[in-house]
Amino acid sequence: MEKRVIVVTFDENALAYQGFSEVKKLYATKRLKVEQMAVVKHSETGDHKFSIEDFFDPTGSSATTTGGIIGMIVGVLVSPLAILLGWFGGSLIGASKDAKELSTAKNIFEHLINQINEGQTGLIIIAEEEDNRPLNEIVMQELGGSIHRFTFAEVEAEIQHAKEVEAETSESTKQNWLARHTK
Repeated sequence: MEKRVIVVTFDENALAYQGFSEVKKLYATKRLKVEQMAVVKHSETGDHKFSIEDFFDPTGSSATTTGGIIGMIVGVLVSPLAILLGWFGGSLIGASKDAKELSTAKNIFEHLINQINEGQTGLIIIAEEEDNRPLNEIVMQELGGSIHRFTFAEVEAEIQHAKEVEAETSESTKQNWLARHTK
């Protein structure tokens, strides 16, 4: 059983909250081993901010919405790196949810931007699934949503890489600024 980061999206925002509640029930009945789960919203103000609207951590660990893996994912999305890499460019915003575009997202960050458009909400779930059918049944058949699964290790590596790029970019920017202003 492999730990996964699962991104769930719906056409209607209310369904994300309903999905959140239904996934909690899967956890309560031991049909899904949830480590963390959040309802994530993409702002509709044009500033491309993502926020955690609701959060569930049944492990009782000290991980919070900002310190856990979900908080780190959202942190990368709201960082200057997201804009620098052009993730919020015209080709990514407003993408449809067809299979071709799902497969063209290079990482979880691009996938979230592609699938949770401005003003929309979705779910991010950290879980281990012995069987993916219970979650698929609720999300796809009952609520009409879509699911994309990433391996946890893959997401951790993407977060680490984003942090490294952001640190390098920040240091380079600082050096360029100092070089121009110390002459």
